[in-house]
Amino acid sequence: MNSPSKIAVGSKNPVKIKSALAGFQSMFPDQDFSAEGFDVASNVSDQPMSCDETLRGASNRAQALRELAPAANFFVGIEGGIETIGGTLFANAWIVIIDAAGKIGSGRSGSFALPPRVKELVESGVELGFANDEVFKEHNSKQQGGAVGSLTGGVITRQSLYVHAIALALVAFKQSDLFD
Repeated sequence: MNSPSKIAVGSKNPVKIKSALAGFQSMFPDQDFSAEGFDVASNVSDQPMSCDETLRGASNRAQALRELAPAANFFVGIEGGIETIGGTLFANAWIVIIDAAGKIGSGRSGSFALPPRVKELVESGVELGFANDEVFKEHNSKQQGGAVGSLTGGVITRQSLYVHAIALALVAFKQSDLFD
């Protein structure tokens, strides 16, 4: 029996680790995977404020894992960020996946509008997770359903949002002949 492919995730957040594992399992159901989280720096703001900065943070996390967890088969950087478009604050996440050979895949989650009160808090310097906790009277929502879970009443959670983005990032590996 083959040992599972190892996924190194650039976060200790259980939502991100579970999302990575679920994304890989959904795209490659005939393979076995294990996932482990690692503390790595994104080398961007604690609260990325643009899609470019968010993507850079995900890429930095994935790249850092290559040195921190060299025995892994895949290195996954997940970075949530926000961006103001037309006066509305939107949240989304970028995923960057690198395999042991250096091939890179990336994907982005769906984007959703944040309420004006959350926008005010974020613009005053509060990180989205803490702003969400304050507005929705929750505790540590970023390790649970996240802002999207609070807003949708759990119909979409942070984990389910990330699973789709991870699947999209894995297209480069599932359809590798198209991405060489």
